[in-house]
Amino acid sequence: MHIGIYDPYLDDTGGGEKYMLTVATCLADDNDVTVFWNNKEDFERASHRFSLDLTKVKLAANIFSPTVSFIKRISESRKFDVIIILSDGSFPFLFSKKLFLHIQRPIENAGVGLRNIIKKGRVDKVFCNSYFTKSFIDQEFGIQSIVVYPPVELFPKKVEKQNIIMHVGRFRVYDKTVGVKDYKKQYIMVETFSNMVKKGLKGWKFVLAVSVKDEDEHIFEQLRKLAKDAPIEFLLNKTNDELWDYYSKAKIYWHASGFGENLKEHPEAAEHFGISTVEAMGGGCVPVVINAGGQKEIVEDNVNGFLWNTLSELEEKTLMLTREDKILESMAAAAKKRAKEFSQDRFCEEIKRMVNS
Repeated sequence: MHIGIYDPYLDDTGGGEKYMLTVATCLADDNDVTVFWNNKEDFERASHRFSLDLTKVKLAANIFSPTVSFIKRISESRKFDVIIILSDGSFPFLFSKKLFLHIQRPIENAGVGLRNIIKKGRVDKVFCNSYFTKSFIDQEFGIQSIVVYPPVELFPKKVEKQNIIMHVGRFRVYDKTVGVKDYKKQYIMVETFSNMVKKGLKGWKFVLAVSVKDEDEHIFEQLRKLAKDAPIEFLLNKTNDELWDYYSKAKIYWHASGFGENLKEHPEAAEHFGISTVEAMGGGCVPVVINAGGQKEIVEDNVNGFLWNTLSELEEKTLMLTREDKILESMAAAAKKRAKEFSQDRFCEEIKRMVNS
């Protein structure tokens, strides 16, 4: 089959981009797969960042660019058996034999209107990254989407564990896709760890692995300054392989997206799934993550990690793990087992089944 894939955010380095490019690699073994994008450097950068082999995937001119006419887009789409799009909630009007939309986050007020209802009829299936996302998408669009959990390749390394608490996430001054400042709540985590040190925590280090865009570097320095008086280390723009050095060394993993936000009115402010949490668990880190969004689907509280609702709970549960080696080791083993359930093999099987249905 001739399959086309479009991700409007391919110049970014987030979970959605890894998801869509992994879809491309999964399908490229048995199909002719093309990614629509005009900048080859973005494509190669993403391949390196996510440690993905995209040699079998072709790059073609972006037919979804605003500079491409509607007639041209329609004409080109006819050449494809399947087109798969990462959607912002809009329904493209295309004439491929099959059309699949992937949606990564809760979206409001996108499915209304006669035009969208008509275009929705051209879509064969909508698939989401979590049941958290699905619950909002199905209600918003009046559909029955399916869930295909993101692919998480596990590459743990045989290194000695150290007293490290870790966090991985993009640094965003303002995340326009979800409409909040400090979406990953990195300032809050730095302040929380600094307070724990002031209260007596010794012998532990907080490591934040963050991707920072060039235009945000001057503001990122504010976060550095906030962390200067505590044992806090920053890793900038590391590849997936480099991150595994730290996943394998760290003992605890933190995630806080959604904290302090009104998630009833703005559920998109929570983590929609949480690939980095699964990766950390695969490296033997015990997750201590916020009880919100997709995190609740990954972590079984008091089994393979902890869920928290307040910063005091985050501190208490983290401190308990720093003091109770047996509990830490037991939960780390359970976390590794849980992470294997999100394998790339499972992902590829589900994607191929959907496309061929």
